[in-house]
Amino acid sequence: MVSSAGCAAKIFPYILSEALKDIDWGTDKNVMVGFSGADDAGVYKISDDLALIHTTDFFTPVVDDPYVYGQIAAANSLSDVYAMGGKPINALNIVGFPQKEDINILREILKGGADKAKEAECVIIGGHSVDIETILYGLAVTGTIKPADVKGNHTSVPGDVLILTKALGTGLLNNSVKYSNPKKEYYEGLISSMNRLNKYASEAMVRNKANACTDITGFGLAGHSMQMAKSSGVVFNFNVNNLPVLDGAFWAIEEKLLTRGDKSNRTYTKDYVVNKGIVNTATEHLFYDPQTSGGLLISVSEKYSEVLLQDLIKSGDTVSEVIGYVAETDGINRAGTLIFNF
Repeated sequence: MVSSAGCAAKIFPYILSEALKDIDWGTDKNVMVGFSGADDAGVYKISDDLALIHTTDFFTPVVDDPYVYGQIAAANSLSDVYAMGGKPINALNIVGFPQKEDINILREILKGGADKAKEAECVIIGGHSVDIETILYGLAVTGTIKPADVKGNHTSVPGDVLILTKALGTGLLNNSVKYSNPKKEYYEGLISSMNRLNKYASEAMVRNKANACTDITGFGLAGHSMQMAKSSGVVFNFNVNNLPVLDGAFWAIEEKLLTRGDKSNRTYTKDYVVNKGIVNTATEHLFYDPQTSGGLLISVSEKYSEVLLQDLIKSGDTVSEVIGYVAETDGINRAGTLIFNF
């Protein structure tokens, strides 16, 4: 029922940037995180001991099962609070639905979202709906955090290790669900990954003194890591062979099931990407594939990295991997540069 699914349906980042520029958004002294830096959520300080995290996310269906779609959309919406190191406390439903369709579909979507919010210990307290042709669902989420504990995307430090907590390839496999016939095990792995809350990874990174974090969604690993490296004034080096990959992702690449986001994310990051070694074009697609309810990219001091990695795995994020490290800028590589080592 949709032309573009999940986070692959985002407005292209370079078009969005053009729309956002030159607008005076206003601010005040309590805004800790706003528009600058392209962070995952806004943060507003209430007191020295309390700040509120605000975020919203919604997208078109990624699977045919409405209940599962509701779960995935809610998990994705909650993720930005987790990326900041916070705890979601309440949320509002955001709904677009053609009311001429079977209302039981909408009921199942909302039930899926409600159940996932309960898992997150986040209460849904209202919402808003519109009658439109395209189905949309997501949440506007409020979270809490101590101001000193915020994990922004601008505090990555040279010498840090980069850890990714979920496997890549959801955009490719979501396209395979829509246009092809993936193996059952590919589909089940995809759903399991998208349905998993980043709650447990977030708690682990807070326990183990992570310096910075972002979640990997529609702009792909390349787009979101570029934003993080640029905001932090550093260079990210990636070991391509260490990337965790969903089963079936390379099959989907062979089947040419690329999303439109693959191209737009390349365009968005092209001035910041440096490829080293012999490029494996199949693996390269994974950097640009838009992720739906993707994992956290965590920047942590090397001395805490092994303990964090083991904590992540013990907490259930079993595919977590060290995929790179953070370096200083130099005369060749400016802030935001991504070096892909093949």
